[in-house]
Amino acid sequence: MQKTLSRLQAFIKLEASAGLILMGVALLAMFAANSAFAPIYDGFLGTNVRVGIGSFEISKAALLWINDGLMAIFFFLVGLEIKREILTGELSSFDKAILPILAAIGGMVVPGLVFVAINSGVPENLNGWAIPTATDIAFALGILALLGTRAPVALKVFLLAVAIIDDLGAVIIIAVFYTSELSTNALTLSMLGFAIAVGLNRMGVQRGLPYVIVGVFMWVFVLKSGVHATLAGVLIALTIPLKKKDGDKALLHHMEHTLHPWVAYMILPIFAFANAGVSLTGVSFSDLAQPLPLGIAAGLVLGKQIGVFSATWIAVKTGLARLPEGVDWRHIYGVACLTGVGFTMSLFIGSLAFGADETMNAVRLGVISGSVVSGVLGYVVLRAVGAAPNTSSPQQ
Repeated sequence: MQKTLSRLQAFIKLEASAGLILMGVALLAMFAANSAFAPIYDGFLGTNVRVGIGSFEISKAALLWINDGLMAIFFFLVGLEIKREILTGELSSFDKAILPILAAIGGMVVPGLVFVAINSGVPENLNGWAIPTATDIAFALGILALLGTRAPVALKVFLLAVAIIDDLGAVIIIAVFYTSELSTNALTLSMLGFAIAVGLNRMGVQRGLPYVIVGVFMWVFVLKSGVHATLAGVLIALTIPLKKKDGDKALLHHMEHTLHPWVAYMILPIFAFANAGVSLTGVSFSDLAQPLPLGIAAGLVLGKQIGVFSATWIAVKTGLARLPEGVDWRHIYGVACLTGVGFTMSLFIGSLAFGADETMNAVRLGVISGSVVSGVLGYVVLRAVGAAPNTSSPQQ
């Protein structure tokens, strides 16, 4: 139990510091997109990069290599975290999981409905309904870290659990709603790779290299199949062994521990730098009132807090769940606001929904404005509340 708690605290600390770095990188991207460096910034992201052997090739702009390639590694880490939490962590039992599961579901459904309501008269925008359903773990925990001891540990664990379930929801949404025309041959080959990885797991293989080789094979053919390539990362992660017969640290823990700093301090900052550069040329406050950015911002700011808070309230009041010890309703409202910090995942889903055309500037405007307002609001609420006094029993 103590080992699990220590691992959880280390995870939260790493995510929190990464969130603060992401804030700085996002500001740097904004500067690059609105300065004399803008042509260099845009030129780099648009540079075509080709990798191939003979007639078989993958040719993409640098931005798409970041979004399809590096983010596959991010989703691999997400898959490892989801598997660990479901089998041994905060989501491993009904009592632990039911509250964050319901909160996360509310936090995905309501923002989507808010977006659709605002964009119902603009059919071409409706493909972006899932953009405000996402929560950025690193950013949200980074803001929570700024509160220090004012934020109870149980509150950080609750936010982490909600965000992880949110990530799982994002994976499902991407697989179901953002898949283009399928190539059955490529998809069959990718599933063959998955079957091989499952076989490695069944044979008790505890070396990472075979899984990495199979994972790269899967990524290539998932990319060619029309299913978004990042899903290969999640699938291969689910095959990584979590248990080891001799009781030593299993491969999943080793890979997660090794990969996490690289994702937190390199991959996500690169993604943020490539995707957060909003050109403010000719932009006015009236642009925020356009249906697309307004729907995204309103979904993040209003939809998230309403969805998470109301779902939590219903779960507790109906007796399905209890509030975490030392946490009261003001804390839950503050965390509900913080879940509106979508940033990385929202920008990623936006890139799937609208590609790299000029619409993405409106997406970035909505995501960044909604995330900033949600983060500031959550911080102010939780700072005003402070830590609730410990109670001998959880609140009903």
